[in-house]
Amino acid sequence: MTARGRLQVLLGAAPGVGKTYSMLETGRQLRDDGIDVVIGIVETHGREATARMTAGLETVPRRQVTHRGVVLEELDLDGLLERAPQVALVDELAHTNAPGSQHEKRWEDVETLLEAGIDVISTLNIQHIESLNDVVEQITGVPQRETVPDSFLRHAAQVEVIDLAPQALRDRLSGGFVYPAERIDAALSNYFRLGNLTALRELALLWLADEVDQALQRYREEHHIDSKWEARERVIVALTGGEEGETLLRRGARIAARSAGGELIAVHVTVQDGLRSENPAALANQRALVEKLGGTYHQVVGDDIAETLIEFARSVNATQLVLGASRRGWLSSLVGGRSVSGTVIRNSGEIDVHIVNHRAAAGRFSLPPLGGTLSRGRRMLGYAIALIGCPALTALLTINRSADSITTDVLTYQLLVVVVALAGGIYPALLAALMCGLALDFFFIEPLTTVTIASPSHVVALLVYMLIAALVSFVVDRSVRYTRAARRSAAESELIQTIAGSVIRGDSAIEALVDRTREAFQLDAVRVRVGERVIAAAGEAAGAAPHTVINLAGGGVFELFGGEVPSSERRLLAVITAQLEAALEHQRLSDTAEEIGPIAESDRVRGALLSALSHDLRRPLAAATTAVGALRTLDGSLSAANKQELIETADESLAALGNLVNDLLDVSRLQAGVLRIATSPIDPAEAIAPALDELGAGPSQVQLGLGHGDALVEADPVLLQRVIVNLLTNALRHSAPGDPVTVTTSTFDQNLEIRIIDHGPGVSEDRHEDIFVPFQRLGDTDNSSGLGLGLALSRGFVEAMHGTLTPEQTPGGGLTMVISLGQYHIAPAEPQ
Repeated sequence: MTARGRLQVLLGAAPGVGKTYSMLETGRQLRDDGIDVVIGIVETHGREATARMTAGLETVPRRQVTHRGVVLEELDLDGLLERAPQVALVDELAHTNAPGSQHEKRWEDVETLLEAGIDVISTLNIQHIESLNDVVEQITGVPQRETVPDSFLRHAAQVEVIDLAPQALRDRLSGGFVYPAERIDAALSNYFRLGNLTALRELALLWLADEVDQALQRYREEHHIDSKWEARERVIVALTGGEEGETLLRRGARIAARSAGGELIAVHVTVQDGLRSENPAALANQRALVEKLGGTYHQVVGDDIAETLIEFARSVNATQLVLGASRRGWLSSLVGGRSVSGTVIRNSGEIDVHIVNHRAAAGRFSLPPLGGTLSRGRRMLGYAIALIGCPALTALLTINRSADSITTDVLTYQLLVVVVALAGGIYPALLAALMCGLALDFFFIEPLTTVTIASPSHVVALLVYMLIAALVSFVVDRSVRYTRAARRSAAESELIQTIAGSVIRGDSAIEALVDRTREAFQLDAVRVRVGERVIAAAGEAAGAAPHTVINLAGGGVFELFGGEVPSSERRLLAVITAQLEAALEHQRLSDTAEEIGPIAESDRVRGALLSALSHDLRRPLAAATTAVGALRTLDGSLSAANKQELIETADESLAALGNLVNDLLDVSRLQAGVLRIATSPIDPAEAIAPALDELGAGPSQVQLGLGHGDALVEADPVLLQRVIVNLLTNALRHSAPGDPVTVTTSTFDQNLEIRIIDHGPGVSEDRHEDIFVPFQRLGDTDNSSGLGLGLALSRGFVEAMHGTLTPEQTPGGGLTMVISLGQYHIAPAEPQ
């Protein structure tokens, strides 16, 4: 069986950091070492230094694919497998292959090479990692359609970050070492802003650090290594919910800050017995403080606080553990045993433990709890103490029996009964009281060795003795019941709080209610339906009939599967039902609002249209009517010049009316979603040139800088021409005389951008979106401005072609309109 190949990925924060160059440099070094290295595919992007590095390295010819009349070049996977080198250099791991290829993505081609035993060196930018895709979009504003699964990268033998300082990368870009000159300004003002590059660099380094962390953890697990490895300081701060938490967190933060890369982790252990008090408000404040200090907060559940803390610390490879000094006094520790901090110190092993003193340390005495609930095990413990303790105590007291020791004997037996009551509750305590009472009567009350009681006062003492035992047991049982009720109330409160929060937020409130109901009552499935339509469901009903059916207001039905809800929990179910009805009503109102929204928007547009028509449509109509009326009534008295002027006025006004009607029709088609488009790969120059001819704009008015090379754009040529005409008309209107508008084209990140740049008064950034609102002209009301539909139509046309139209500030003043559309690459012609 062929051994799987090794994958080495060169990871970069952005294009231009030198990933491809480093890959080729590594390939040349391997070749010099006698390793069989070939180039599977390398994209030089016109960079001369990168192209020179390919010299002397064998290259597998690319495979040509024709798609929609365009010739594309792709990795020849079959050719590379047939060549079977030791190492293959495959650039751009996230690349999407042309339709008809063996695999959809290039990383899948790489997977095939690895399975064939071929080592692969590849390149990848951080924005193409699947789990970081949304984060990168938030940083840069650029969505990434090409991604590589994290699981694939995690199995790489080596991931190396090719790092370059952000300012150094911008300097390379400005110097023309990354993109051609016509693309530099667009790149610097968009993706390659200093803030973007800094954030992407941090993201790349953090991703690699996390990968190293996981690799170290996997190695420790595979080799069963439990001892700590101090690769970096990890400081665990144990929070109890007490007032000392902030002191511990700040001390832990200082400890973590003393070493480079130190990490602060706060943990709170929630126990199940319900007897340990914690302050939710204090924990919330401490959690916020952890985040301010740059740490992380964790909450774990465990029966034994000390052991749970130690297990958690070992699971995260902690090096330091910070705890507060015990709040228990010496007497409490003597009765209840070793404190949490003492147990942690004894069992922590190689983890350093810091005990931090605070004001609440040993501040008050309280007897430690001896258990949380009267479980079966606890009752058995009470019986065991009674059955063993009573005979043992009787034997011990019999040795020192005297006439004067009766009082001590009674009190000693009473103490045993109290201990049994505390440990096992009322039934073991009553058994102990009966046994101790009989033993006391038989061995210590005259006449001895009989159960006869000679003195009536001894009968009263024995009854009082039994009553005390019963009362102590009753107090213990009642405290347990209160504890259970408190725990139940806390759980119900938490559940209701979560449910109420979900309803208030409106975030999938019904789904949250259904999920929490199933969890709270441990049901097989929960379902909400309206009629025959299931609104939300959790779990699998497996065709069974619901055990509980609740009719909801508004016609809904709440169905519970997997057992009847106990009567003691019906109150909570009623609360959930009420919240569910509120959530359904909220959803109905939201649906109604969504239905009304388009109607309201249509009314707003209609009102704006009528308002605009009263002004913009009336003026050209009045001008045309006046001109035609003058020609009809004054034809004989008009000079040729005046007649020509009236004809031109009428012609101009009628043309304006025609344009207004066409714009209105286009707006109605856009809003109705029936605009017909027919996209195809075209050269953007084929839309720019006719637009200039239509406007009659010469070189003195418009300057061109076409830098898209052989790239084509996926667009409707007619719509694109109309967009460019609208944008150029707007730019020319606002440009000063003698200051021409600039039209440039460039390719950037799988898109082709057309930029229309003017140096007029510009528009402030806070009003960029206002210029795309129909019937808005930002105060411009001259006769040629129309209804203010030009930019609204332009954006609608571009979005219909799956592109974007965005405004930018022109450096030095003015407005730049950027049309971004998907592009096609044309393969270079074969040399003759």
